[in-house]
Amino acid sequence: MNRRLNQAAWNGDVDHLLKEIDKNPSMLHAVALEGSETPLHIACFAGHVNFASTVIKLRQDFSRELNQDGFTPLHIAAACGHTEIVKELLKVDIGLCLIKGKDRKIPLHLAVVKGKVEVVRELLLASVDSVECTTARLETSLQLAVKNNQFEVFQVLVHHLKQVNKEDLVNSKDVHGNTILHLSVSMKQYEVVDFLLNGQVTSKEKIELNSLNNRGLTPLDMLLMFQSEAGDREIEEILVKSGALKSENLQSQAYPQEERPNHPDTRHENPRSPARAMLDYFKYNNLKESPTIVRNTLLVVVILITTATYQPALSPPGGAWQDDSIPSAGNNTSSSTANITTSIKRHTAGTAIMGTENPIAYSIFLFANSMGFYMSVHMIYVLTDAFPLQLELKISLIAISATYVACMNAIAPNSYITFGFIGISIAMPFGIPFAITLYRNYLKKSRSTSHQRSEERI
Repeated sequence: MNRRLNQAAWNGDVDHLLKEIDKNPSMLHAVALEGSETPLHIACFAGHVNFASTVIKLRQDFSRELNQDGFTPLHIAAACGHTEIVKELLKVDIGLCLIKGKDRKIPLHLAVVKGKVEVVRELLLASVDSVECTTARLETSLQLAVKNNQFEVFQVLVHHLKQVNKEDLVNSKDVHGNTILHLSVSMKQYEVVDFLLNGQVTSKEKIELNSLNNRGLTPLDMLLMFQSEAGDREIEEILVKSGALKSENLQSQAYPQEERPNHPDTRHENPRSPARAMLDYFKYNNLKESPTIVRNTLLVVVILITTATYQPALSPPGGAWQDDSIPSAGNNTSSSTANITTSIKRHTAGTAIMGTENPIAYSIFLFANSMGFYMSVHMIYVLTDAFPLQLELKISLIAISATYVACMNAIAPNSYITFGFIGISIAMPFGIPFAITLYRNYLKKSRSTSHQRSEERI
């Protein structure tokens, strides 16, 4: 965009804008073809109402343009709280309220996140349907208000839902299955919970108190799992008084004892303890965690395992002998000296003390440690298979494996352990991928067979 036009937009200089257009009538057309930020975007950010209204009169289509960040001028004005500019834009087209920008957010979403109450009122008045729009993460305006601690905006939205008979939206779930009650409880927002459940604005019957999220948790479950503050007791009292239940009690309420289904359900017959519920909460969920996040986490874990299993090659458990010792049976200078001599086994400086004193335990340790090391190296190879610089990475993995073998052989106390470790070092790098493939195929075949048998029984 023309630098002088850009400066005029930041300063709100309408006269300069008109002079530039007189000099070059096609200037705004050229800006439109650039497809980036327009003077209207800048004016909406800076809050210059007169400049914005002038640009709108000259080029109404600018009001629908997305900038490089994925936002229209109305998105920007709403987020900045420039109510007068919002009104000017809405005069052009009320449909601007429903244009989805980055992450499928509409202007109302940005106004809610920033807590711009007056703008929220204007947008709700202009488009009743905008309150139903969700983001790419299925978040409603209500959920965004709770997540960003905008209680005043939350009140405005709830009152609006009651006026337009859309109170069912309070039970909408985001991509993780959380309602606004889940979110407010997990964030310990007492005022939101009290506002929802005191019955003064919204009827309690219209709120799903025991809705389950993707983790199978009710709002009360989430509160009991993460109790940490004095206010938690007050929130719990409100929930329980309103009829909230833990997930383990839902089944017993849905089915009386004599009418329960005959099929086994260990989850409900054996209620989950708070510790078990917390473990379930932090378990991997393919709906919540993306493959990229999981791969990065796995890489961190396997690198830690590789480091931990490589360390014994440099510093064996129990340490290493600092001197050579060849006990002599003929050395009988004194009884005490003879006893000390016979108690010390033959060893060489630099070899593992544990291997000399307890070769069986050392052999078990050597096998288990090598299994962990080569398994983690194999996982690094798999997780980085599509990374750039593959040749360099493979050479590094081979080099670290070779140094591991060299170090372990150097500290081996005798030839039997040395030959055994050489066999392990040759077998494991090739045997681990093969054994894993066979085991997975076996499990897959077993599951398929059991599934077929269950279908035949049905």
